[in-house]
Amino acid sequence: MDYEAFFHTELDRLRAEGRYRVFADLERRAGDFPSATHVNGRKRRTVTVWCSNDYLGMGQHPAVLAAMHEAIDRCGAGAGGTRNISGTNHYHVMLERELADLHGKGSALLFTSGYVSNWASLATLASRIPGCVVLSDASNHASMIEGIRHSRAECRIFKHNDMADLRRQLQAIEPGRAKLIAFESVYSMDGDIAPIAEICDIADEFGAMTYLDEVHAVGLYGPRGGGISEQMGIAHRLTVIEGTLAKAFGVIGGYIAASPALCDFIRSFASGFIFTTALPPSVAAGAVASIRHLKSSGIERYQQQRRVAQVRQRLDELGLPHLDNPSHIVPVMVRDAVLCKRVCDMLMDRHGIYVQPINYPTVPVGTERLRITPSPLHSDADIDHLISALDGIWTELGLERADPHDGEGGLPAISLAALRPAPAVPAPRPFAVEPPQIAARVAEQEGGIFARLLARLIPTGLRRAYG
Repeated sequence: MDYEAFFHTELDRLRAEGRYRVFADLERRAGDFPSATHVNGRKRRTVTVWCSNDYLGMGQHPAVLAAMHEAIDRCGAGAGGTRNISGTNHYHVMLERELADLHGKGSALLFTSGYVSNWASLATLASRIPGCVVLSDASNHASMIEGIRHSRAECRIFKHNDMADLRRQLQAIEPGRAKLIAFESVYSMDGDIAPIAEICDIADEFGAMTYLDEVHAVGLYGPRGGGISEQMGIAHRLTVIEGTLAKAFGVIGGYIAASPALCDFIRSFASGFIFTTALPPSVAAGAVASIRHLKSSGIERYQQQRRVAQVRQRLDELGLPHLDNPSHIVPVMVRDAVLCKRVCDMLMDRHGIYVQPINYPTVPVGTERLRITPSPLHSDADIDHLISALDGIWTELGLERADPHDGEGGLPAISLAALRPAPAVPAPRPFAVEPPQIAARVAEQEGGIFARLLARLIPTGLRRAYG
């Protein structure tokens, strides 16, 4: 067999289908999010990023940067080994305590990424618990699917967010058999939200464990950023809450939060935890700073929700089709892979706007889209520029527009208005305070390098958002 010819043939097929992925060579700018430098050969120019998973810009926050610098100066670069062999740094211990507290659980366990935390945890639970049957939502992330597949446990896939189908599948399993329901809170491509309370009710009825992926919700929802489960006041009902440090918290890594016994079980049996080098101490330190900040500050969440609402309203006014959902994710629908890439290329080449095309296998064929993620640091001018560019491209390419009165809705999701925080958790305080006042107050309290970094951020990132 001519292996190289096979590789080229398969890649050519992807190109013909419009599904070949081209990475944008970007250089992030500290303190100037969402701007970045696009490097194209010898050319360098400024672009505005509209598809980042650094949802709140915490990867640029001065408290996070200061904590990471301090940890590097104190501990050096790497962890030095696996968690079992010299790699457990005190920053890891502090981070796991913060995560357990965030979700109201007795313990937490760190992994090198959100993908690995799902893969290792689900594979270990499903393979080690005798006779375990996994019930997996049809729209679950690839990391969850691979973990379940690797376990070789029986898996039943229920229709996305369909409680009747979940109940039907559970009724078909013999009583007394171990069961694990795996699902997400916010689904990353359509942006819809799972009926978590109903799933917990059904799990209680059938004696099933629950495994909730809050990757696209932690930091973004709940009075302290504990996710949709915290916002609804039902985190205590879930067996396992899984999350990431790489999105709203702005660094890298994954984790689970659960009972001490369950976390210790995964720690002791999961190969994806045991046989890999630990996160660098500086990353753990940055995560601790980010989580602590978002536990006490709600201004980032509030401003992000304002920006999301603004973008949606402007899209509606021009009939630019987007999926109506209750989350922060704005999927602008193109529904053709070739055209989707062309739209993204035009945005980048003509307007300096970076949005990555989303196509199969990430989404089904015929649902190709731009996945737009407004952040608290996008300005009114940024929004004007994005909407104007999309309007012109839609007209030039003759793309279908939506009826402004109909929208693209119809997703089986719950409204954010229906979400209620747990009564015992206080509401976020800083919403009514002007951001410069918050910055000045924190700078006054903290002093030193943190104050200098924060002062540097005020005239750039924060002024972009609130100016």
